[in-house]
Amino acid sequence: MSELTGNWNYPTQVKFGVGRIKELPEICNSLGINKPLLVTDYGLADLPIVTQLVEQCEKAGLLIKVFKDVKSNPTGENIEAGLAAYMKGGHDAVVAFGGGSSLDAGKAIALMVGQTHDLWSFEDVGDNWLRVNEATVAPIIAVPTTAGTGSEVGRASVIHDVVANKKKIIFHPKMLPQVVIADPELTTGLNVKMTAATGMDALSHNLEAYCAPGYHPMADGIALEGIRLIKENLVKAVKDGEDMEARSHMLAASMKGATAFQKGLGGMHALAHPLGAIYDAHHGLLNAILMPYVLKNNRSAIDSRISRLAKYIDLDDATFDGFITWILDLRKIIGIPNYLSDIGINDDKIDEISEMALEDPSNGGNPVDMTQSAYKQILQDAINS
Repeated sequence: MSELTGNWNYPTQVKFGVGRIKELPEICNSLGINKPLLVTDYGLADLPIVTQLVEQCEKAGLLIKVFKDVKSNPTGENIEAGLAAYMKGGHDAVVAFGGGSSLDAGKAIALMVGQTHDLWSFEDVGDNWLRVNEATVAPIIAVPTTAGTGSEVGRASVIHDVVANKKKIIFHPKMLPQVVIADPELTTGLNVKMTAATGMDALSHNLEAYCAPGYHPMADGIALEGIRLIKENLVKAVKDGEDMEARSHMLAASMKGATAFQKGLGGMHALAHPLGAIYDAHHGLLNAILMPYVLKNNRSAIDSRISRLAKYIDLDDATFDGFITWILDLRKIIGIPNYLSDIGINDDKIDEISEMALEDPSNGGNPVDMTQSAYKQILQDAINS
């Protein structure tokens, strides 16, 4: 275990290793931060993982406060409330602490400091990001407690626009945290179901990035190794939540996925975003259920690529079919449902969801050109097969 630690600058400063959370006060001091706002969720805010950290920061002289009004699918209202808390408290930085929801919310709150446009003006469409007043964006320190979204090394947040009933990607380069504290010990509090769902989310990021069209050999290499780490460690992390080596590798794989998907995502995410907005379902679980159906839809464009991947991760059957079999077996072992209907999603809104998927930014990275009818068929299969 001792070797699974390090200081990386890829794509930002990363302090990786068990126990590194203790360095938060020192990191704040190095950045000139005196009064950070710690953004997390209700589930974490009152647990020792947060209360002890706050006490540690206070002992070090930091005037730290906690904002916890963050939903599992964070909304624009959550960001407004967080911004109000930031301004009222006179804070000078954001510590985004938690899973993907808290990280996304914290980054969006930091972005909105000092802005004259509303949040939706910075949706990742065209050159909207140029509207941001960069000078006022608050510094961000990100502390992930799940190995899934990799939002800690990303330049965007996914926020639910309740009025439009749509998840929107908010983007700006300054949303990339200045420092990430990646302490695998913080992920041991995840239960079995969340470990499985977030781990499959990390797999979906690496896998869709690897399959996305275009020439990006750096992203492809990162994604390949991320998938290998997940193959060798996700089951271990699910079966033994205290396996620190497995937790470490999964946290690294999660960051790999979020680094790689600058190349693109695809149909899994294009569908998961509207499904999450409409049904308030867990994003990683949605990706996990949709995964084999989207892969089969894309087979004509990714068959040989998936075969190369299967060889790299040392599958006995290094073919597209062998890879699908591995995905299905993995899902069974870690308790992922086979169908969307297993989590209460029916076919009532297939037309609406398929249309939203076609408009989702992730759709542009799918290996084959999609139509609404193709998305409808994937949904039908995923719900009723």
